[in-house]
Amino acid sequence: MTWTFGDDTGAFLAAAGASLAARPVEHTVALTVTERLRRAGPHHYGGDDPVFGWWRGADGTVAGTLVRTPPHPALLNAVPAEAVGPLADALGAGPDLDAVNADRDTAALLAARLPGYRTEQEHRLYRLGPPRPPSPAPEGRARAATPADRALLVEWVRGFADATGQSKSSAEWLVDEGTERGALTLWESGGAPVALAGRSLMLAGTVRVTLVYTPPELRGRGYAAAVTHAAGRVARESGAAEVVLFADLANPTSNGVYLRIGYEPVADRLLLRRNP
Repeated sequence: MTWTFGDDTGAFLAAAGASLAARPVEHTVALTVTERLRRAGPHHYGGDDPVFGWWRGADGTVAGTLVRTPPHPALLNAVPAEAVGPLADALGAGPDLDAVNADRDTAALLAARLPGYRTEQEHRLYRLGPPRPPSPAPEGRARAATPADRALLVEWVRGFADATGQSKSSAEWLVDEGTERGALTLWESGGAPVALAGRSLMLAGTVRVTLVYTPPELRGRGYAAAVTHAAGRVARESGAAEVVLFADLANPTSNGVYLRIGYEPVADRLLLRRNP
């Protein structure tokens, strides 16, 4: 039983790709991140080399993974309890565990092993069960975003990044790539866009709703529920077996919206950051 670390995306996917794809709902972020690195190169998310790790259990199969794309936190998936101590021993003194995104149980074990962490965010992973249209439904309709919407889309993606504490530096790329794939859905009311939802690539039959944004002055009118429902419908129509999304547990409004339109809780994940 041991951890293996490296910076080569192909080597990581050769070792751990099947393990990630076997549980695509829980591993949705790791799947999309590594696919982006495979397509766009190791520095797609930043100038430093990525860090990959995989834990092999007693039977030799991969039973846990680590993916870090600096400057973003390390992403841990399906790490068994017995692998947390060796991970802390291997990386605990360095920058690769300064910030960690992990399921609740793994986060607790890691924090106990390496004191000094604080919980910065808590998110809940949801999967779409039988979809339920918003009720009451707001006036309007869904449509795919086009290049003509680019300026507004960039503004809204930046607004989403501000609201969620993410970087705004890739807003233009996200808009252009998402528009080209037909992965950005707008809700229109009165002939004008009022809300936006974006979708990830479909990998292992799973699509993630990656962002949902309504400008502050238009909130509280049901537009977020409508555009999220529409994005999930398009994903299902495109062949996705699973549609998933994350919601910040500090935002009861968004969690309530997703529950009302058919999303079901799967697991909680914590973002831990070590105190400087």
